[in-house]
Amino acid sequence: MKKLCPEFERNIPMPKQIIWSPLSQNDFLAILDYLKENWDNKVVQGFIEITASSLSQIAINPKLYPLINKNKKIRKCVLTKHNALFYRERKDYIDVLRIFDNRQDPHKLVF
Repeated sequence: MKKLCPEFERNIPMPKQIIWSPLSQNDFLAILDYLKENWDNKVVQGFIEITASSLSQIAINPKLYPLINKNKKIRKCVLTKHNALFYRERKDYIDVLRIFDNRQDPHKLVF
């Protein structure tokens, strides 16, 4: 296999590692529990796939989604009409802060 020219290789974005905060892990598991209790496995798997796909995109292009807090550099990715993922880009990784149910009071959202 032929090597690409060095100038081209430098411009290929490398995916950043995804780090889940304890709050985001709890949010994700709570959503999965809710979906398992109230919906079928197809909906649960769909939510997992949407989340994984969004995180893959974010890992490659962290600035893909809009800033919602410029001071804290927090971005918002809408996963479904009911859920949004909040994250922050760090030098070497992506920090997943929360997965929030959009139907809740936004003042409850703490990072």
